[in-house]
Amino acid sequence: MTRTTAGKSAVLFIFTTVLLDTIGFGIILPVLPALIMELTGEGLSRASIYGGWLWFVYAVMQFFCAPVLGNLSDRFGRRPVILFSLLALGLDYLIMGLAPALVWLFAGRTVAGMAGASFTPAYAYLADVSPPEKRAQNFGLVGAAFGVGFILGPATGGLLGEIGPRAPFFAAAGLALLNATFGWFVLPESLAPESRRPFDLKRANPVGTLLQVRRYPSVIGLAAALFLWQLGHQVLPSTWSFYTMLQFQWSEAAVGASLAFVGIIMAISTGGLTRVLVPRLGERQAALAGLLSGATAYFGYALATRGWMMYAWMLTWLFAGLVHPSMMAIMSRKIPADAQGELQGGVASLYSISTIVGPPLMTQIFGYFSADRAPLRLPGAAFICAALLALGGALLLLRAIRAAAPSAAFVPAGE
Repeated sequence: MTRTTAGKSAVLFIFTTVLLDTIGFGIILPVLPALIMELTGEGLSRASIYGGWLWFVYAVMQFFCAPVLGNLSDRFGRRPVILFSLLALGLDYLIMGLAPALVWLFAGRTVAGMAGASFTPAYAYLADVSPPEKRAQNFGLVGAAFGVGFILGPATGGLLGEIGPRAPFFAAAGLALLNATFGWFVLPESLAPESRRPFDLKRANPVGTLLQVRRYPSVIGLAAALFLWQLGHQVLPSTWSFYTMLQFQWSEAAVGASLAFVGIIMAISTGGLTRVLVPRLGERQAALAGLLSGATAYFGYALATRGWMMYAWMLTWLFAGLVHPSMMAIMSRKIPADAQGELQGGVASLYSISTIVGPPLMTQIFGYFSADRAPLRLPGAAFICAALLALGGALLLLRAIRAAAPSAAFVPAGE
């Protein structure tokens, strides 16, 4: 096998790994409420609060373990870390599928957060095997795997959920363990022994990267706006299943179909419309339009009285999908070329923090306002909170744009 062929095979395996991991992640979303209710005997409102804390545990472990796994792969090589993560992920899904009590789900989510951080050595593997001129293309290919996986995962989970709430967990376990077995035979090591370095815990620090953003005052307001957007966005994975089951009596299959539809909309937006609309509107106007569209969608979800209305409001995400790429483009213009990596690391840390704070916040709001004894029964309150966060992000964006001094920005002539 030639080096080129081996590189293509490795890229294909990483693509498959990310695809199957994302399918495994999405496959459990439609049935998680039913499994929590089965284990606790609680209704949807109370079960959603447990669900939020499950998301919290997962996000915290991923936040701290992602840099650790990346540094371990620098010490021991990419192959053993990736394969270990896949094996751990498969065992996690088995634990959750067999869980006799709620504490088992928390144990499983802890393991999943650690194993789910495998994207760090996976991207490092791609950097190892890709020539410089192919890296962007290969990273884009793996990014597409996330989108495809989130379309297939919830739809498959919804269908399997008709068998029982545990069936999708066993299917996800099978996918992960099958991929680990496949990788054992076909995945070569990409990091040469002479290129490895000792493990240093100080370098495996997720907070240090975030603090670097403070060196660039011109992007602080923009980063804050993006953080509010990301924080509000956590309402979708954390409360969507609970809300639609309570408000519209959707089945697991219906929930899975709706999440798959969201995935399709986002794929169209980020993969196609971004290239058309951002050049025509400009990055600032596109980001602002996206933030306002997202806020409108959240308000629409909160006030919907029929299930079909949710699908109508989903269409606004054709524009909401412009927020992240536009905001990243704006910030990158205000940062010198030799600090772009720090910017990406800081944004990744902000996103991780939003996944830690957002799910328990949103599920607590949903659980409180959807309970029978709530002083004001408003199941859509979490979506209203998300809408207000999106509007707050829009205001911060406008303020940052007006406060920015043109001479301080790294903007090419003619922009």
